Amino acid sequence: MQNTRLNTLLEVISGQFDRWLTNPWRKLSVLVITLLLGNFLGTAISTTTGARADWDMISAGFMVIAIELVSRVTYGNQQIARSTFGEIINALKIGVTYSLFVDAMKLGS
Repeated sequence: MQNTRLNTLLEVISGQFDRWLTNPWRKLSVLVITLLLGNFLGTAISTTTGARADWDMISAGFMVIAIELVSRVTYGNQQIARSTFGEIINALKIGVTYSLFVDAMKLGS
């Protein structure tokens, strides 16, 4: 890749973020916050699209496709799965999936 200013800036910011996350407590707190953000995001998407009955199945289909794509990328490449970015994306995916299961249980009872 060309060494442009934007590329250099993104590499520096990424390196600083990775160095900041070397502390295990910071990494754990970022993962927990991402998990809770995924839970909120899944609930917000399903509630917002549930207000209009037209978009329920379409949004559910897109969410399932996005979850499966994240799973394929994360678990298909071990280098990505071990990276901090892979763990953060996986935590977001787990939060969204959990919120969809909780919403299904709420509707079923």
